[in-house]
Amino acid sequence: MDSAWKEPLAEAERLDALDPLRGFRDEFLFPVSGGQSVVYLAGNSLGLQPRQARSYVEHELEDWARLGVDGHLEARNPWLPYHELLTGQVARLVGARPEEVVVMNTLTVNLHLMLVSFFRPSGDRFKILMEAGAFPSDRYAVASQLRLHGLRSEDALVEVAPRPGESAIRDGDLLEAIERHGPSLALVLIGSVNYLTGQAFDLPAIASAARRQGAKVGFDLAHGAGNLLLSLHDTGPDFAVWCSYKYLNGGPGSLGGCFVHERHANTPDIPRFEGWWGHDKESRFQMVPDFRPLAGAEGWQLSNPPILQLAALRASLELFDRATMQELRRKSEKLTGYLESLLAHLPEGFCRILTPGEPQRRGAQLSLRLLGRLRGDGRDLTRRLREAGVVCDFREPDVIRVAPAPLYCGFQDVALFARTLDGHARAS
Repeated sequence: MDSAWKEPLAEAERLDALDPLRGFRDEFLFPVSGGQSVVYLAGNSLGLQPRQARSYVEHELEDWARLGVDGHLEARNPWLPYHELLTGQVARLVGARPEEVVVMNTLTVNLHLMLVSFFRPSGDRFKILMEAGAFPSDRYAVASQLRLHGLRSEDALVEVAPRPGESAIRDGDLLEAIERHGPSLALVLIGSVNYLTGQAFDLPAIASAARRQGAKVGFDLAHGAGNLLLSLHDTGPDFAVWCSYKYLNGGPGSLGGCFVHERHANTPDIPRFEGWWGHDKESRFQMVPDFRPLAGAEGWQLSNPPILQLAALRASLELFDRATMQELRRKSEKLTGYLESLLAHLPEGFCRILTPGEPQRRGAQLSLRLLGRLRGDGRDLTRRLREAGVVCDFREPDVIRVAPAPLYCGFQDVALFARTLDGHARAS
């Protein structure tokens, strides 16, 4: 086996040497196993810690100790407007205007807030359309919002699934479903990348189709932000939400983000849940009884954000700003394509790639469905890979997800994973 992998490993080393983004790897801390850094391919589950995160968090801890409450105005980076340090970075990351984005809460909290505002069932227009197999939390949120409006999922939830024998949803099937259900659709809610299969959806086409039917449209970018090249302002969804602990490396449970298109920026009569941090900044501390929302996405804020989490996330977003999403996406397509080419040499009947092969229909993830006698052995196989210094993740009942995040992964990571997996495949 080692001789068979000599040439691919040499090619991976050559590709890494040519990679203009290779220096960003040194900006992250890798877990260590057996005295060596692991091959980390689980950034779609939890990103690595940026080296700068610790000093940024300690910076705020020092100011808290030194200043106490006065840190809100007198810290080296005053806490009162601290979240605004991230606004421009986030806007560039998702292709939005600064007033359209805000870092706040966590993903499902933000999704609920957006559903309150943009899912307004009325008369015959009461349905929500989603992809089948969406992340369960999204479905829980949608089902609970339907119940809140006195609706049943059986009547009001439309789920578009892959055709029998296929693992990905056809773009045409999704668009056809939007058109077919159009007069009854109140909202189209789509994940940018399906968490299990790794399929990336055609967001501009979906947004356009939904708006033609008079439906609102929202995106869950949990697996899209920091992964896909996004252009939310031009694409035109009403809203989008995302987390920041996956590709964005903000740390476990880190703050999420929210996009509200500028066409809703100055419409204070949109129904929403209200909180003081979304209130007009000029009169926020006058403690007036009537809520006056800020313009733009900031008007959906509820509470003042946790500064320590913002500090850690800021360390990562600065790296994205330096690398740029255009360059990261260019590398990601090469990296994922290289992984796919190596997996083609695994023993026949070992696994099948669920993720679409076209670069525009996937991000930095390939999902491998185990076949034959290994179908019930996926969790144990993932454990054995970790013992060999390779970290990826497993989803029941039979899928291993492999995510070479381009900000800190390289071609040698991909080749070492494929070589290790090949060894287990031939030994099983």
